[in-house]
Amino acid sequence: MIKLAIPTNGNMVDSHFGHCEMYTVVTIDDNRNITGIEYLPSNQGCGCRSDIAGILQKIGVRLVLAGGIGQGAIQVLNRYGIEVIRGCAGDVIALAEMYIKGELVDSGISCAQHEDHHGEDHTCSH
Repeated sequence: MIKLAIPTNGNMVDSHFGHCEMYTVVTIDDNRNITGIEYLPSNQGCGCRSDIAGILQKIGVRLVLAGGIGQGAIQVLNRYGIEVIRGCAGDVIALAEMYIKGELVDSGISCAQHEDHHGEDHTCSH
């Protein structure tokens, strides 16, 4: 079994991890079936400074499928034992199904931030 989290806006992958409306948490069993979907509200803010990594770890998440995400947030998630696949887009359930089929590849692109990326000038280019 694996639990994965997808930064979500509506039923679509949010283009930025730290600004999503919520996280859709998908449970996939050992037979590669989706067996559960939960919704975790986001406190919206910089992913590397929020407590989301600890929360996701506590509920058993081991993978995040993200659109755009900064390197700081990736490092924090990794410290909590959570891997990240970047460059994801589209409907969250379709994305989870793509993961199950082995069709997802990390884009290798992290969000670019200004020197003071915790201020209002936080930008993402992807």
